[in-house]
Amino acid sequence: MESIGKEFFLAFMPLFFAIDALGILPLFLSITSDSRNADIKKILRDAIFAAFIVSVVFLLTGKLLFRSFGITADDFRIGGGLVLLLIAILNLLFSSEGQGRSSSNEMGVVPIGIPLIIGPAALTTIIMSVDRHGLVITLLSLVINLLLTWLIFSNSKYIVRVMGKGGTRAFGKVASLFLAAIAVMMIRVGITNTIMGGLK
Repeated sequence: MESIGKEFFLAFMPLFFAIDALGILPLFLSITSDSRNADIKKILRDAIFAAFIVSVVFLLTGKLLFRSFGITADDFRIGGGLVLLLIAILNLLFSSEGQGRSSSNEMGVVPIGIPLIIGPAALTTIIMSVDRHGLVITLLSLVINLLLTWLIFSNSKYIVRVMGKGGTRAFGKVASLFLAAIAVMMIRVGITNTIMGGLK
């Protein structure tokens, strides 16, 4: 039981930092600032549902795609790690504020669900988590993270009031640092496994 709890924690935390719900909270508020409360609830519901569907499809078909394109898990670790590292660096150096609002009725799906909640960082993390921790634990960590994201976004105005915009931005920067460290780890493991595999 203790090992299962440890595996869940190790799957949950990288995805938590990859999604970075508190870090993207100011952007969510900016996008939905002109919407009524009832509309925001629908937008959020659509966003979480879209994020879940895309994640599950990617989770279930990721390895099949690997085989189809002749990609190994270590290839994806290195490539995905580089993408994660770039995303983390961009998040550290630049603010997400100032991006345009969407007036579309589909803003829950795009851009909030995809790619704001589930983007390249989260998808890469999900694939690596399946490879390392298995399907069930990864799916559970995904569901819990999406529920946590829904909870944070549902109470967004209260959270920003308590933490302040500066606090949410600071949390986002810390999450980006952890994301950068996870990316470096993925690249390191991918290169090491590739070299060791070549020596066998």
